[in-house]
Amino acid sequence: RADHPSGTDRIAEVVARIDCDAVVNVQGDEPLIPATVIDTVARALIDAEMTTAATPVSNISEYSDPNAVKVVVSIEGRALYFSRRTIPFVRDLAKGNPEQQLAAFPFLKHLGIYGYRRDTLKRLVEFAPSPLEQVERLEQLRALENGIGITVCTVNYDAVGVDVPEDVQRVEALLRE
Repeated sequence: RADHPSGTDRIAEVVARIDCDAVVNVQGDEPLIPATVIDTVARALIDAEMTTAATPVSNISEYSDPNAVKVVVSIEGRALYFSRRTIPFVRDLAKGNPEQQLAAFPFLKHLGIYGYRRDTLKRLVEFAPSPLEQVERLEQLRALENGIGITVCTVNYDAVGVDVPEDVQRVEALLRE
């Protein structure tokens, strides 16, 4: 629907019809997220208004892939920025061994899961899609641009998402196992 430009807008419509204090939204392109990750994101809502999860970037290819959304977090574990680009930018990546440089810094790949307190979700969808959200095509940037903090739970999960058509066969094969 035109009035639902993101998954956040769609989940808000559903939450408006049910009695709950919080909700966790697992995006459709992340069908294999394990229950332990969902539980971690849900539990973090005790001390946060919005939560998500990220996992360490596994290799230079993933770090460079625009379909793998990267997140930079503060010392307290709150999101500073999300991007499809390589963030943080490693100025000296071309020098030396890129894999060693990746191992030396906690680069994180965002996972398609969000936890919201009900009141935060209601407030979030009252904002129009933000400029950064529109240019990056990342709905979580609407929250950051409007001052809503996002706690990022770092988990060890080898994410298998559906970002391009070729990923569908791989996920279907894993589901059959």
